[in-house]
Amino acid sequence: MGEILLITGGVRAGKSRLAGGLASDWAAESDGGVTYLATAERGDQEMAARIASHQASRPARWDLVEEPLALADAVTQVAEDCLIVDCLTLWVSNRAFPVWPTRAPTPQDVAAMQEELLGELAAATAAMQQRPGPSIVVTNEVGLGVISEDAAVRAYGDLLGAVNASIAGEANRVYL
Repeated sequence: MGEILLITGGVRAGKSRLAGGLASDWAAESDGGVTYLATAERGDQEMAARIASHQASRPARWDLVEEPLALADAVTQVAEDCLIVDCLTLWVSNRAFPVWPTRAPTPQDVAAMQEELLGELAAATAAMQQRPGPSIVVTNEVGLGVISEDAAVRAYGDLLGAVNASIAGEANRVYL
């Protein structure tokens, strides 16, 4: 009960494709459904095109929940299906960057945001662990490259790293 699978890696590395394959396999074996929880927002033409590409790649029979901010509430909406959460990377961005639109975050800002994110993630993880179907969570590894000169980008990497470490610690399996 409540299996959590985490898929992480670089941008455009096939994480969502792997999540979809695992969900399709589960649905075929269990005769169950799949719910796709999308955290992306159509902020510009590039993101709108990415969203359209993701939508085109998913079976039409899958249910869709679009929720860019309230992760735990969205997870609790999904009953018995396999759940795909795609992705934590955008969820963290959606939560953090509107708070820091015009200035670099202070260490206190980062600490407060991290506490907020980890609290929400803990509630979402607890809900995933109570679900009868698996939860497949997608995220990116953004801290494997060059360290940015921009303080907000560095803070974002720190936040996402903390979120990824937290969910990885609760996951039954982690794929890179």
